Amino acid sequence: MTEREAIVLGAGPAGISAALALSDLGIDVLVVDRESAIASRWRERYDRLRLNTCRYLSHLPGRRFAKRTPMFPSRDQLIAHLEHHVSASEIDVLLDTAIERVDRDRDGWALNAGSSALRSEHVVVATGHENHARMPKWSGAGSFGGRLLHSSEYRNPEPFTGQAVLVVGPGCSGMEIAHDLAEGGAAKVWLAVRTPPHITLREGPGGLPGDVIAVTLLHTPVAFADRFERFGRRMDLGDLSEFGLPVPEEGLFARFHREGKVPAIVDKEVIEAIREGRIEVVRAVANLDSSGVQLADGARIEPDAVICATGFRHGLEPLVGHLGVLDARGLPGAQGAEAAAPGLRFIGFTTRPGVLGYAARQAKQAAGAIRKELRSGSGRSHQADRSAGRVTRLGLSLGRRRS
Repeated sequence: MTEREAIVLGAGPAGISAALALSDLGIDVLVVDRESAIASRWRERYDRLRLNTCRYLSHLPGRRFAKRTPMFPSRDQLIAHLEHHVSASEIDVLLDTAIERVDRDRDGWALNAGSSALRSEHVVVATGHENHARMPKWSGAGSFGGRLLHSSEYRNPEPFTGQAVLVVGPGCSGMEIAHDLAEGGAAKVWLAVRTPPHITLREGPGGLPGDVIAVTLLHTPVAFADRFERFGRRMDLGDLSEFGLPVPEEGLFARFHREGKVPAIVDKEVIEAIREGRIEVVRAVANLDSSGVQLADGARIEPDAVICATGFRHGLEPLVGHLGVLDARGLPGAQGAEAAAPGLRFIGFTTRPGVLGYAARQAKQAAGAIRKELRSGSGRSHQADRSAGRVTRLGLSLGRRRS
């Protein structure tokens, strides 16, 4: 049996943040992930992806991006940032290991990993938002003669050259994929919208990162923040009502505090493509049939492909649902420093501006709380079988043995 002082589930940005914060405090930590590489979900995202959060609000705990990194790092730059610091800090990572369930075991936790047995007094769950693609259950979807896929399967516009493509969902990914297709040779691009989104620019006035503005506004009264945002949208984007994107009645920050929903964050080029008709906004999908798509307003279109940018499920229920630590939405009731159960914490399940940097802050808070508990005697230091988490990938040693 492998025992550690702390085990982190998930090798994405939140999980690596947690591992680094724990390691910085001298805590023996192992990261476990079901995939064959760290940041696996990010590796699967579309080629053109850039972060919506600037590099100043996206780095790992105490570890900034390299100086020449652009303001909004690309997908590959984020992956390189994670790989570099995992290697530099010699974090133990156990890959290709699926933890199916976390159960209480005396004064600690037993992790069911099939043939592997793992145990720790402290577990940090950081498996992230994008575990299971959410596909709409449209009538007739099974008979649709074109290609039907989730946005997580989209890489670049090359397979769709000369085709008519419907993108469903006006969030960040949906709008960026629609723009990528319009720029990359698709013959026609539609964007299906059920609920008009709040839209903000990745870069605000004078090149100021939009997430910096948003994080600042989070600390102001909601009414003021919403008025400020509406003024900014009017100045930056103008009136998009005639293009199918009116300003929502409920303010951006009011909706965020009520539902946790964030705006579509895009570059100005996306809005220009909508104004120029290269992306046509249409109503929500009602149903599909063998040759096309029926829209909610009665209109009909016949795309060659439908790309569903319809989000993800967290999928925490099989892992910890039996422990009574999730709310009605399937989200952890406590995060960061606050334990959801003795020795069990969650990192990175809060949707908000500057989310990567916020997860790094949560990680440092959780690590501090874990060290305090270990020192107070509420946890015991485990030294057994430290080599089990040692892996090597791409020639980089990702493990460390403490004496």
